[in-house]
Amino acid sequence: MEIGVVGKPNVGKSTFFSAATLVDVQIANYPFTTIDANVGVTYAVAEHPCKELGCKPNPQNYEYKDGLALIPIKMIDVAGLVPGAHEGRGLGNKFLDDLRMASALIHVVDVTGKTDAEGQPTDYHDPVEDIEFLEKEIDYWIYGILRKNWEKFAKRIKLQHLKLAQAIADQLTGIGVSEEDAFEAIHRLGLDNDPTKWSDKDLLAFVRELRKVNKPIIIAANKADAASDEQIEKLKKEGEKRGYIVVPTSAAAELTLRKAAKAGFIDYVPGSSDFKILKPMSAKQEKALQLIKEKVLDRFGSTGVQEVINRAVFELLQLVPVYPVEDEHKLTDQFGNVLPHVHLLPKGSTPRDLAYKVHTDLGKTFLYAVNARTHRRVGEDYELGFNDIIKIVATAR
Repeated sequence: MEIGVVGKPNVGKSTFFSAATLVDVQIANYPFTTIDANVGVTYAVAEHPCKELGCKPNPQNYEYKDGLALIPIKMIDVAGLVPGAHEGRGLGNKFLDDLRMASALIHVVDVTGKTDAEGQPTDYHDPVEDIEFLEKEIDYWIYGILRKNWEKFAKRIKLQHLKLAQAIADQLTGIGVSEEDAFEAIHRLGLDNDPTKWSDKDLLAFVRELRKVNKPIIIAANKADAASDEQIEKLKKEGEKRGYIVVPTSAAAELTLRKAAKAGFIDYVPGSSDFKILKPMSAKQEKALQLIKEKVLDRFGSTGVQEVINRAVFELLQLVPVYPVEDEHKLTDQFGNVLPHVHLLPKGSTPRDLAYKVHTDLGKTFLYAVNARTHRRVGEDYELGFNDIIKIVATAR
């Protein structure tokens, strides 16, 4: 799974990526600073079961700090987007190619309206237009892939009695579309199962719905510390009207805090509303941190960066963290490590899905599972919950 950070040039997109991953990237005040996609690791942060159970974990595939699990997520910083990208304008082809396999998109928008459609400084540009143009570019990109040979493709589906959703998924496998994604989009719109009856309007409506399913978007209302409450509320209202989560964000503040923490000057947990100074620093550095405290943390409760990531993972993608163990009493693996692994699974997943995630053979030989919290046996129809601790019992092979 990977999350793409997208947006037009000069809105703080690369700053957001750098703040989220601490990967050094070129950050400059001109369009197309990012040409080749930057790839890094960020973290979804959730309360760890040990906070409740009073244990001390030995994490192997995640990090642990102050009662929190930091679960690694691949993040990609995509080249800046300008209107007409689907026709090859700007770095359009590069942009669209980079986000092919993204499971979700974080759209970084300049909420102050000080960046025009091309990424150039301006007195005022309506950031709502940025939301609309990103939708349009992705829609027409997918539409272009399907429309190219649509008549032949639709006739073949009908003549060969192919499953419509599967055939479309096969056609769009290069951008990570599954049969379930295609079926969901068709079902939502109530489209005819005979694609030869689809009009161009139907096809475009399908593509729009498919984008919502396959490339869900969350809005990072960036540079919020330089925006008025009215500007933020307007973007929130307009974004939510279109079904988006909109989070006031200051990527620059988050980057400063994370760098200060990495250098040992402060103790700071991403997503926190405060930080603790650990050692002396220059007057200039201390003033910068104080400004962040007053203008960002006190005003918004956090910089918004971690909230965006968490909500993308847990709300947009509806993933739940689950901890597999071998000993449900000691909460350990075969080596005695306490809660060493965590897996993110789609909401609605079952213990058998978890077994397959751990190892294919475990999934194939699955018998039942034990919920380590209740010590009760659960079957393969049990729906895994947030922070479940599960022992898998399988037959010997």
